[in-house]
Amino acid sequence: MKYLIVGLGNPGDQYKNTRHNIGFTILDALANASNICFEPDRLADKAVLKFKGRTLILIKPTTFMNLSGKAVNYWIQKEKIDPNNLLVITDDIALPFGKIRIKAKGSDGGHNGLKDIQLVLNSSKYGRLRFGVGSEFNPGNQVNYVLGKWSEEEQQDLKERGETIGNAIKSFATIGLDRTMNEFNNK
Repeated sequence: MKYLIVGLGNPGDQYKNTRHNIGFTILDALANASNICFEPDRLADKAVLKFKGRTLILIKPTTFMNLSGKAVNYWIQKEKIDPNNLLVITDDIALPFGKIRIKAKGSDGGHNGLKDIQLVLNSSKYGRLRFGVGSEFNPGNQVNYVLGKWSEEEQQDLKERGETIGNAIKSFATIGLDRTMNEFNNK
């Protein structure tokens, strides 16, 4: 069975280690822990993780965040992946730092990456793992906050959170979304 795991972010060094690129950061941590590497491919950097008889295709779209749907749709079609086997990892300012929330469907919550994916797929029924980045910003300063770098303390905590989320991703591929939600939500 094949699964498409999409980490949302923006390409380019200026966005590396920013809150908005948590999807890239999480997939990088999973790849490093699994001794696999990302390689440039069409519309995304791609790595393949084999785990318990499953194939997890990890992608970091090289389109910008607001065009993420193009990369997601391409890889779903190319790899013939059932949309039920899609998991998108994104940042969420509505959650406190480090909290995760996994859902099977829902709104884009104002997130441009999710908005584009839903538009291109013509569906909001796909798995998403939202990672809380907090909301420690003044009114009107949201863009600077999400495009800002993590604090040193947050970077330390990200290592532990990355391991938990890596386990949640593997759980999604082995025991399914519902059981993964029960086990990992609000951890």
